[in-house]
Amino acid sequence: MSTSTSPLLIVEDDLALQKQIKWSLDRFESVVASDRESALLQFRRHQPQVVTMDLGLPPDPDAVSEGFKLLEQMLDIDPSAKVIVLTGQNDQANALRAVSLGAYDFLAKPFEPDVLNLTVERAMRMAELQAENRRLQALHQPDAMSGLITRDAEMLRITRLIERVASSDATVLLLGESGTGKEVLAQGVHAASKRSGRFVAINCAAIPENLLESELFGYEKGAFTGAVKTTPGKIETANNGTLMLDEIGDLPHSLQAKLLRFLQQRTVERLGGRSEIPVDVRVVCATHQDLKGLIAENRFREDLFYRLAEIVVNIPPLRARTGDAVMLAQSFLRRFAQDQRRPGLGFSDEAIKAIEQHTWPGNVRELLNAVKRASIMADGERVGYEDLGLPAPTSAADGSLASDLDLRTLREAAERQAIVAALARSNGNIVKASEILGVSRPTLYDLMRRLSIK
Repeated sequence: MSTSTSPLLIVEDDLALQKQIKWSLDRFESVVASDRESALLQFRRHQPQVVTMDLGLPPDPDAVSEGFKLLEQMLDIDPSAKVIVLTGQNDQANALRAVSLGAYDFLAKPFEPDVLNLTVERAMRMAELQAENRRLQALHQPDAMSGLITRDAEMLRITRLIERVASSDATVLLLGESGTGKEVLAQGVHAASKRSGRFVAINCAAIPENLLESELFGYEKGAFTGAVKTTPGKIETANNGTLMLDEIGDLPHSLQAKLLRFLQQRTVERLGGRSEIPVDVRVVCATHQDLKGLIAENRFREDLFYRLAEIVVNIPPLRARTGDAVMLAQSFLRRFAQDQRRPGLGFSDEAIKAIEQHTWPGNVRELLNAVKRASIMADGERVGYEDLGLPAPTSAADGSLASDLDLRTLREAAERQAIVAALARSNGNIVKASEILGVSRPTLYDLMRRLSIK
């Protein structure tokens, strides 16, 4: 028997020949059909990798129209299916037509059982190899969010949101402090969109106002002094891809109307040009500024804001992402240690605690730079908090490093908070407080005594 997970489909209206084919291929698990409708039913139900079929099928077995129709329908359902067409001795033209439509191979009747077996065997093997290749490609396909390192619940929610909206053409507005990873998320939108074009980013704050328009929209030869050749802008360059407008809050007011027109019309007109050029581009914008505040100050167009804000993503700062600072630092250190050829490099316990306690006002960018500097400056194999340029971590009263992850301390704090709240709610009545907490009265007395609650 074949190791294929799906059976072979045999389509033949001549029952005697159908049995002969089935007998010839008895080492393969198979299902049979005698007309186009039953064949389609079996094809959808069993999803066979390989099909053998006669072109002459009812209601007109002497013609080939039903056979060709079935061939096209099966390949529409599964283009990877291997269809072997069985034809008459003098039916070379139809056999070649079947191959041109996507059939895997053809055999003339009467066929040799050994030849049919070999042809089916090869088709099965080819189908299995192609299926394995698709599986491996999917396995190694980079995740849309592969550039983002996080375990924070809010950031994970954001990644799922981005994966959901990426397949649409909606404009995405990323809001967050500088250094939070807005460009990584924008690249994630592009990767998940499966667009064939490039990811093109432009920083609206980094280019002088008099040059920004030509950078965005391009220019024709002779449009201004120095325009020696026609040059497409960033918007055109991103055709069929994604355009990221970073620091959109710094876009000059004079260009906001032109950008709004592009977003509405999806056409650009180069400087010095007279024709409108259609562009298919996904737009992702990012800013650390309060756009609604800029609207109130008449520094940002309200109609442009609502055109950009079809999907708004608020990115939390690094200090608000539980556990991410240390996880990112470890990842960065592994990368830089490899670059510096120092594979044994690692953080000291004090450095880990300092990373946890620091508020990282510069977010991921600040952390990245600190770790890169430390990977160069550290004397030994351990990176200390001094190498990171961080203050010494806070110590507990007994001289040990304070830990906000000590389970006993956390449990006692939670118990204390719950008991105090229950006593307040019951106006100090122990019986009612124990009922609220779901414990017995003696247990509550023991807890109060242990936690020094009066």
